[in-house]
Amino acid sequence: MVKSMTGYGKATCQLASNAVSIELKSLNSKTLDISMRIPGCFKSKEQEIRSLAGQHLGRGKIELVIAFDGLNNNNAYALNKALIEKYYRELSDVAVKLDVPVSSELIPAILRLPEVIQQEAQQVTEEDWQLLFQALKECLQQCDNYRITEGASMGADLKLRIGKIAGLTDTIRPLEENRRRAIRTKLIKGLESLSDGTAHDPNRFEQELLYYIEKLDITEELVRMKQHLAYFVTTMSEPAPGGKKLTFIAQEIGREINTVGSKANDAAIQKIVVEMKDELEKIKEQLMNIL
Repeated sequence: MVKSMTGYGKATCQLASNAVSIELKSLNSKTLDISMRIPGCFKSKEQEIRSLAGQHLGRGKIELVIAFDGLNNNNAYALNKALIEKYYRELSDVAVKLDVPVSSELIPAILRLPEVIQQEAQQVTEEDWQLLFQALKECLQQCDNYRITEGASMGADLKLRIGKIAGLTDTIRPLEENRRRAIRTKLIKGLESLSDGTAHDPNRFEQELLYYIEKLDITEELVRMKQHLAYFVTTMSEPAPGGKKLTFIAQEIGREINTVGSKANDAAIQKIVVEMKDELEKIKEQLMNIL
């Protein structure tokens, strides 16, 4: 099953005194990269929260925000007056040096700076923790469902493009037979044109001809490519994560396509190779966002 690394989830829960909202966004990344913004009273559980998110999502750039929605206690937040005064003095000094008036918007701007508004210590009970973790699981499940839905769409596109490459591979086979005959005819004509009337050994010529044609033969590459394409589709149906494995298979497909292009030395086959490369590049772009 193909699963995207892009996802979104949101959940809320009501603790003893406050309502809490949890929002999670996920983007593609080679590793698990979790950034969190949580109230200070939840810091002691940060590692557990990270661990739970990692277990559910596996890989990706994760942004997790936990915040209080509403406060029943009017004194739950307090202004850091000393810090506000410090910011104001320093910004006013800068304004004087730059010879610009001190704006009336200075205080509202300062209030948006870090640590200016501080949350007073909140009492979080074990029951609150259980409610929070249950809401977090709900949020993670929403994100995972989002990934599955988007992954299904991506999987359909991948199968379409793999099918196109398989179809292009089949169109090369009849061209390959014609190419081998053309090479044989060209070599025979070349030998006849260079001949000074001296008879040549037809058996030896046939051996050399077969050796030369075998070096340019692309049958093995076409067979391996079909195997890689089939393996790619089979891997897509395996349980996630499989993005890295699919990437490795795509690299093998790319090697076979490049070898066919380098050995073919035929305009019609080269044109097909270019189309195959175009489809493969689109597949690789998709794979960057697959778990």
